[in-house]
Amino acid sequence: MTHTDYIVAIDLGTSHLVGMVGQKNSSGTISILAWEVEDSASCIRRGCVYNVEETAQRIHRLVLKLQNKLSSKLPGFRIEKVYIGVGGQSLRSMDHSEVRTLSADEVVTEDDIHALDEQCQAYRPDMLDVLGISSPVYYLDDKYAQNPVGIPCKRIEARFKLMVGRPSIRKFIVSSLERAKISLAGIIVSPLSLADVVLSQNEKDLGCALINFGAGVTSVVVYKGGNLIHLSVIPFGGKLITKDLMNLHLVEAEAERLKITYGSALLDKNKEGMISLGATDGAGMREIEQSEINMIVEARAKEIVENVYARVEATNEIDSLGAGIILTGGASALKNLQELVEDRFKQSVRNSTIRKKWLENGDEMLGNPDYMTVISLLIKGTENCASYIVPKAVVVEEEDEEDVKEEVKPEKPKKTKSDTNTKMPNLFNKLKGLFDED
Repeated sequence: MTHTDYIVAIDLGTSHLVGMVGQKNSSGTISILAWEVEDSASCIRRGCVYNVEETAQRIHRLVLKLQNKLSSKLPGFRIEKVYIGVGGQSLRSMDHSEVRTLSADEVVTEDDIHALDEQCQAYRPDMLDVLGISSPVYYLDDKYAQNPVGIPCKRIEARFKLMVGRPSIRKFIVSSLERAKISLAGIIVSPLSLADVVLSQNEKDLGCALINFGAGVTSVVVYKGGNLIHLSVIPFGGKLITKDLMNLHLVEAEAERLKITYGSALLDKNKEGMISLGATDGAGMREIEQSEINMIVEARAKEIVENVYARVEATNEIDSLGAGIILTGGASALKNLQELVEDRFKQSVRNSTIRKKWLENGDEMLGNPDYMTVISLLIKGTENCASYIVPKAVVVEEEDEEDVKEEVKPEKPKKTKSDTNTKMPNLFNKLKGLFDED
């Protein structure tokens, strides 16, 4: 029995691989059935597959965990394929246009729109792989048209945004899944899928920038007039701040803890003092000044925000983003990061959450950055990813009494020991007579 409404997605994050199974109803709303997390270790770097074999092993374990978790509810449930989200280094948007010339007094038809889409799908940029295509903006005789079908013109132009990246992004994902013995349902551009479930149409119309501060990378998505105008990925993330703190002779786990507990994107001079830590040799204690930690964190946070600002400024829309700046991602939890972004952009800034209309359950995950991206992948997925074999039920049919009546046969009399003994003397007498005659 095959189900057409089960979606399985995996988010390949720099810090964690998150897998999730959801059931989609006719309205597109998702019910979350199961989720699991695997540590990325070093197999994912800056949002891209770095070690194919190790990534395959972790994906395999993740799929088995999901199947085992659902086995009690759905006996025989099996994951056949998965959607993979991409949002790593080298991913960016690229402008591309397709044009059709029409005869005099001819109107634009659905066939014209379909032909422009096919032309765009067939386009292959040099040295790049197209990982996604945004909805186009149409111009008829160089004039913007929101709904071009039915309007007469001589020339129609469709302006697309292509999501492109290095060919190795797709190649390594496919190789990892082949080794994990799981099929690929599709590759989804994570920053766009996340924007669709976090941003409202009004925010896209007014103009806004969605900034996803991840562990390995920071993605920037900008909308204006309801259309995507920019997507880019900056190869800096929260893990870089952790590595900076490791220069204080700290192991990674301790540096991460100090960043979360004491780190701040803006230096607070009122919070000074010494922090006691275990010595690196495991014996005794040592102390670090809190101000030294904050200086390191602030310097790197400002560098990341400055890079984000430069990407948004390059769109020439930085002063017309009516809906302001929206933050998401695990690294966005850094203390005073929102204040730092407000100070640099001179815009209103808020933290993101998935709109409730997308989920039937799992309200606790709506604003949790660890799960927001993988939930957005589930919502974008359209192809069935699972199947299971229903165990055959054993049906016992009742029979009529007349059909089951058996003919009663008389039993044969059983031989008894006495019967055997009575026959044996007769046989002996006959044999004895034979010898006597001789």
